[in-house]
This record gives sequence, structure tokens and C-alpha cells, in this order.
Amino acid sequence: MNNKECLLKHLPKEKQKEALKRLEAGEPVQYIIGHVDFYGYNIKVNKDVLIPRFETEGLIEKTLNYVNAYNFSNPCILDIGTGSGAIAIVMKKKLNSKVVALDISSEALRVAKENAKLNDADINFIESDIFSNVDESFDIIISNPPYISKAGFIEDIVFNNEPNIALFAEDNGLHFYKRILSEASAYLNKKFIIAFEIGFDQADDIISLAKKQFPSAKVKLENDLSNKNRYIFIIKE
Repeated sequence: MNNKECLLKHLPKEKQKEALKRLEAGEPVQYIIGHVDFYGYNIKVNKDVLIPRFETEGLIEKTLNYVNAYNFSNPCILDIGTGSGAIAIVMKKKLNSKVVALDISSEALRVAKENAKLNDADINFIESDIFSNVDESFDIIISNPPYISKAGFIEDIVFNNEPNIALFAEDNGLHFYKRILSEASAYLNKKFIIAFEIGFDQADDIISLAKKQFPSAKVKLENDLSNKNRYIFIIKE
């Protein structure tokens, strides 16, 4: 189904003409419709949040597999850079354990709170610059942070519409991985999982950072459905 067909399917007839104009002007179909299906849940999206992508569904799927494989029972979870709240909502629905989700953007958090209510997910949302307003410890830290280098390629439709604060990071896209990994030990329980979505060309750098900060932990690299390096898991039993 192409974008035009998607619009016509999801919007009532009286809204279709204006919607097609927005599509022709280069606005993403997801923003025009106003929601996406993510891991089977309805997630509201607008220009304050990134559009959740199938790669992030893979992050959740693989994290849940590690939760089961390493016997994490009722884990306490922190989602860093929650955006629309999609990751936090799915983790809450699938594990029914405590979930804290943070973002530096108050606008994104408003959307995330609406999505949590829409999906009947009890999540504690915090406006925070990484760990700045966090005061507890967790079994799982999961994050799909901004990771595109400011010199990197990005499609016009993404650059012109989606929030740049959620896309780009300094230090060749590594800034937030470095911050999270350097500060995380103070917010982790003895047994833990850190789960990252990464840029396909960042694996070596992030693995090196992870091994430096957590030398006794297992560090695992996983591919997405396109067979590109996409996920890193740091696991301490």
C-alpha cells in the first residue's frame, strides 16, 4: 500500500483533500494520519516526536528475549529518550513491571503521556536530561537515542519534518551512548541489561565504550531485519 492509498484508507472523505495536499508538500503520511501501529499498539505521533520505526520493534523483541533468557523477574525498566513513549508502552504491556520513561522534551512527554493513557499503560514519565532527574536504580536500561552524525546523510522528508533534537548527536553520533554508559553504573542493579539501538556503522565504537565501562559484562551485537548492525546489549548476570 503506497502513502496515498494509506491516507485514503485511514481518513474520512472530508479530510482526504487537505491530507493529500500535505502529502504532496512533503509531510510524512504518519503525521497526517496522526498515529502508527507499533508492535500491535496504537501510537499517536505528531511533529513533537519521531515516527517509531520497525527497527525499534526489533530492539524490543530482542530485549524481551534476553529478559527471558537471563531470567529477569519483574524487572524495573528505564527508557531513555522515550519520545512518543512507544518503547516504554510495549515494555510495560509485555512485562507488566515498573517502567520509568524520560525525555528532555516536554512536548514529547505530553505525547507520550497521551499514548500511555490510550494504551492503558501505567508509566512514570520524567522530564530529564539523561539521568539528571533520576534517583533510583534499574534492572534494564533501554534506549534508542539520537545517533545520527551532524555530517551524516538524512532524507529530506525526515530532516524537514521530524524533531532534529531526536535525530542528531554530537561526536559523530556517539554523544548519548558515551553519556549513558559513563553514568549508568550509578543507576543499575547488580544484575542488569542495557539495550541500545545504534547506527549501523557505530558498533565498534559503542562496543569499545561498553567494554571499557563494564569489563565484566557480556556485550552482544545483533542485526536488524536488513542484516545491518543495529542493536547492542550489555548484560551482567
